[in-house]
Amino acid sequence: MNHRSAGKQSEAKVPTDLGKALAAAPKAKAQWKDLTPIARRDFISWIDSAKQAETRKRRVGKACSMLAAGKRRPCCYSIVSFDFYTALNSSPKAKAQWSILMPIERRDFIGWMDAAEQPKANKRRIEKACALLAAGRRGP
Repeated sequence: MNHRSAGKQSEAKVPTDLGKALAAAPKAKAQWKDLTPIARRDFISWIDSAKQAETRKRRVGKACSMLAAGKRRPCCYSIVSFDFYTALNSSPKAKAQWSILMPIERRDFIGWMDAAEQPKANKRRIEKACALLAAGRRGP
């Protein structure tokens, strides 16, 4: 098991549009500051996964509403493990393919990786998922 610090490495950069929306919503901003880095990353990933500008704008607004209401995770969103998130960031081709997958295709990949019970098997599946995505595949 890798015992890296959860500090700066796991902290995702807040997109400009989300940062502005949080600045205008004090309750949402306070909740955002109280989230774990991984929970913040999940909100950012959910917003970034929007394919159209209007969808992204709607998600930014919804994120602020959810945060102001005390929610700590975006609803109806498959949570990507930090290890897979890091692996995607290391492979531009895999990340590009991931961004165009439909939600059900993403859930298929996530479920397949999460089904590996041993940490080594999970790591191998993450590596294989990135290789499949980089090759243009839409499922495991």
